[in-house]
Amino acid sequence: MDKLMDNPWFIKIMAILLAVLLYYVVPNTGSKTNEINVPGGNTTEILADIPVKAYYDTENLVVSGIPDTVDVTIEGPMPHVQSAKALKNFEVFVDITNAKIGNQKVKFEVSGLSDKLKATIKPSTITVAIQEKVTTEFTVEAEFDNDLIKDGYSAGQPTVKPNKVKITGAKDVVDRITYVKAALEGGDLLDSTVTKEAQVQVLDKELNKLNVVVEPETVQVTIPIKSNTKTVPINIIEKGTPQEGITIESMKLDVEEAVISGAEDVLKETDSVRVEVDVSKISENTTQTLPVIISNGVTKVTPETVKVTVVVKSEVEKTVSGVPIKIRNLPEQYEAVINEPANRAVNLLVFGPGTEVTALGPNNFDIFIDLNGLTEGEHNVNIQVNGPPNVKWAPDKSSVKITITRDNA
Repeated sequence: MDKLMDNPWFIKIMAILLAVLLYYVVPNTGSKTNEINVPGGNTTEILADIPVKAYYDTENLVVSGIPDTVDVTIEGPMPHVQSAKALKNFEVFVDITNAKIGNQKVKFEVSGLSDKLKATIKPSTITVAIQEKVTTEFTVEAEFDNDLIKDGYSAGQPTVKPNKVKITGAKDVVDRITYVKAALEGGDLLDSTVTKEAQVQVLDKELNKLNVVVEPETVQVTIPIKSNTKTVPINIIEKGTPQEGITIESMKLDVEEAVISGAEDVLKETDSVRVEVDVSKISENTTQTLPVIISNGVTKVTPETVKVTVVVKSEVEKTVSGVPIKIRNLPEQYEAVINEPANRAVNLLVFGPGTEVTALGPNNFDIFIDLNGLTEGEHNVNIQVNGPPNVKWAPDKSSVKITITRDNA
């Protein structure tokens, strides 16, 4: 065997045999063998939502009209189609590097796809708008709903930090900017100063949101909240009529002022609150706890109730008899005679607080008739009475009969 291996002809013959064997074992690049090794032949797939890239001068230009994604139809050998579908290792783009300002048509292009595959995008072209990019600084205004403020509180002037933002976009879009606002969103009703982060909104005059870039996108909005309060007196209001024989001597509150809350315009018009005491139900000294009554629009009052101490006097009756009737304002040339009552005196029925009525007598009253302007003849003249305060009286006669004559002396 070793001798055969050393024979050069033997080696040459073996090489030829191996070459022939490899020719039949290893597939060649011919069409017949290729068809056998590619199952199913060519196929087609639609790849949806493939991102679109745009190449242009992003620092100085703004391009609109380019879709975010497109659907790409690929066609070719199944293994290549399936690989592209799984990996999506290709790119769809538009090249606008040499674009000028204005509208122009551009073509979708594909890169990174196997040369064995054909890609189709419909539509194959789009019209884009190319505009100058500008950056302008705007002042941000805070915006919030007053319904977020709790009753009895009011909001001061809100502040924004930072109060200016830079807005970048197409020149014609930036020129349409009318409002730059930071709106505070709803939540719990506010009764104290609040600071919250708010998104900056850029709007045109019709309140349409504009497609621009805002830096920063959010700002801090602070709304000062204060309580609307006012201190006012508490007034006592009597309701009803005291019972017969009862006099209300005094009523006193344990708290004479109250603190009220409400809208500023309501507080401006409100000067007092009240407590109503029904005196028709009081027959003796008493202390009552009563609600403090507020007017419409006042949302809160402190205190809500107060104590009222009521002091009363019980009335007694007494007859004061024989109070003489005096004559006043009789001219010197006349004389007057009281004809009736014959005793020239009046009895008084006096009623009032017992401590004051019991000590009264005729000397405490002045009963008289006023003859000013009367001349000779008989007259009926009304009786007039002056007496001490805090009591009431009723004479048993309302008038007297007198005769006036001329003095002949």
